[in-house]
Amino acid sequence: MSETIRFGISIDDRLLQRFDDLIADKGYSNRSEAIRDLIRNALVEQQWADENEETVGTVTLVYDHHTRDLADKLTEQQHSHHDAIISALHVHLDTHHCLEVVVVKGRVGEVRRLADELIGTKGVKHGKLVTTTTGKGLL
Repeated sequence: MSETIRFGISIDDRLLQRFDDLIADKGYSNRSEAIRDLIRNALVEQQWADENEETVGTVTLVYDHHTRDLADKLTEQQHSHHDAIISALHVHLDTHHCLEVVVVKGRVGEVRRLADELIGTKGVKHGKLVTTTTGKGLL
C-alpha cells in the first residue's frame, strides 16, 4: 500500500461552505474522499484527451422503434464494430420508444467515432456518450 499524505489548502470560506454543502448532498463522509474523487475525475478527463488511450464508456440512445429500418441500422452498426462493443442493453420505454445502452471499449478516438456514428444515425432522437476509465493506473 502507498503512504497517505496529509496536506492543507487555502480556500475562501464561502467557497468551502458551498463545497461542504455539495459533499453533504452527495453523501460523502468527509472532504478528503470528495477531493480524491475530484482528482480522479480530472485524471479521467485528461485520459480522454489522448486519442490513443485505452478507455471505456457507454453510448445511450433513445429512438422510436417504428422509424423505418432504424433498429436494423443500429444493429448492423453494432455488428460492424463487434470488437469495440462489449455489451448492449435494449429497453422498451413505451409503445413507440426504446432506450439502448451500448458499452464500448477501445482507443478514445475510436470510441468517440463509434459513438458519433450511432448517435448520428437518422431517427435517433437523443444520444449521449458517457466516458469513464478502465481503472488502470487510477488510485
